[in-house]
Amino acid sequence: MSARPPISFEFFPPRDAGGRERLVTNVAQKLALLEPEFFSVTYGAGGSTRDGTRQTIASLIEAGHNAAPHMSMGVDDRADIIKMLDDYAALGVTRIVALRGDQPSGFSANRFANNAEALVRLIREHSGDRFQVEVAAYPETHPDAKGAAQDLEFFKRKVEAGANGAITQYFYTADAYEDFLNRCAKAAITVPIVPGIMPITSLEGVLRFSEKCGADVPRWLRYVLTDLQDDEQATVDFTVEYLSRLGERLIALGAPGLHFYTLNRWGATTRICQNLA
Repeated sequence: MSARPPISFEFFPPRDAGGRERLVTNVAQKLALLEPEFFSVTYGAGGSTRDGTRQTIASLIEAGHNAAPHMSMGVDDRADIIKMLDDYAALGVTRIVALRGDQPSGFSANRFANNAEALVRLIREHSGDRFQVEVAAYPETHPDAKGAAQDLEFFKRKVEAGANGAITQYFYTADAYEDFLNRCAKAAITVPIVPGIMPITSLEGVLRFSEKCGADVPRWLRYVLTDLQDDEQATVDFTVEYLSRLGERLIALGAPGLHFYTLNRWGATTRICQNLA
């Protein structure tokens, strides 16, 4: 097996200062032992976690970690985005994950008016090459796209707007990633595409997330998780082993990195990374 590529970890912003302190001093500190390239912090629908994202990023940087905020156009106007870019630059941020983002419930504007392509262009217009910009990619196709071809075209436009690379939505079959890489190559998309991996701690949780984001949970995997659903430790043990093997296959396919959706936990992610070391 090839040497493990760079890794990165995603957090969501805790709801209060106490949760933020626990995340930074406990979870991040433990995951930092794995020498990640960066930690990223999500940005809630319509900017609902704007302050929490910024505070978490600031706390991670203060603790000595490389931290990358997620940003989206959402319902923010151009001036708001520029202010955030300047603020993050002043904090020492060097990487941004640029997304379309989810709209808040009941929001009636055109969901595609302020998309990730527009955000990437704004970042480049205002900040030049100050930031490394990552965008999202969907090996199993974004749930809002009419099909795989349209989704790939949207992805290509984000790259052409100035993205340096991409992080994929999580998936549970390596074939999805391999197929996506092949389609990107045919479309002359050459930026690094880092696969996303999400450890599973419960069947209910992974099905809820997957329905929302369009990730496929294979039928056989659902059956296995159903049999284990009353035993969280057995669920974690099984998925650590399975995702370790998935990670090996992704590395063999040439993955330039691995990005873990940690759900603000460190245990399963640590075990997978240690298996891949």
